[in-house]
Amino acid sequence: MVATTSQGMVLIVEDDRKTASLVSLYLEREGFQTVIAYDGQSALKLAKSHNPIFVILDLMLPLVDGWEVCRQLRRTSEVPILMLTARDDEIDRVSGLTLGADDYLVKPFSPRELVARVKAILRRGHMRPLKTGRRLKHKGLILDLEKHTTLVDGRAVSLTLHEFNILHALMATPGKVFTRYDLLKHLYPDGDAIVIDRVVDVHVGKLRQKIEKDPSNPQYILTVRGVGYKLNEESEL
Repeated sequence: MVATTSQGMVLIVEDDRKTASLVSLYLEREGFQTVIAYDGQSALKLAKSHNPIFVILDLMLPLVDGWEVCRQLRRTSEVPILMLTARDDEIDRVSGLTLGADDYLVKPFSPRELVARVKAILRRGHMRPLKTGRRLKHKGLILDLEKHTTLVDGRAVSLTLHEFNILHALMATPGKVFTRYDLLKHLYPDGDAIVIDRVVDVHVGKLRQKIEKDPSNPQYILTVRGVGYKLNEESEL
């Protein structure tokens, strides 16, 4: 039975028309509206004109590939992105997730699982994993949880959702050591994604590039060898 109330527009970016139609069918049964792009160039145009609440993005696309689509979307939007990949290679998953995708599915996949992932990711987007007030401050860092903005010494920096959530966790408890698994739980609080912990290292590396004066000698986010990461509570910045 098709739901009668719309839960929002989902952009499906998939060059295989049968797969795209099947995904659209299952999503619309759950009350979503859908629009389909069969190549990366069309995807970027539809994302701008339709302002979707979610993007399902195949990586292997004509004209503009999925990695570039993800990269361009992240320049202006935090819309949740679920990648579809035909290969289960670690490099594909790491590349997509570090560009700002929220999750991935390997083909062939179950349409029911895809819909479940979409709902779970949207649900996470409405959750606040840490109840610590509207703003977090630490030395020159200011994290505004309501506006979802970050300042470093008065300079605005643009963080992906995953980078923001990692910094949120670290700034909430300066000095606390977080294992990679701890940080993964902040990225995927529902535990509904199987993600390699190397992804955390890549996110932290990119985060350091944005907030540290010298990323090779970090003063904010410190590595605790063999364990994980912590925010330097004794920083003199």
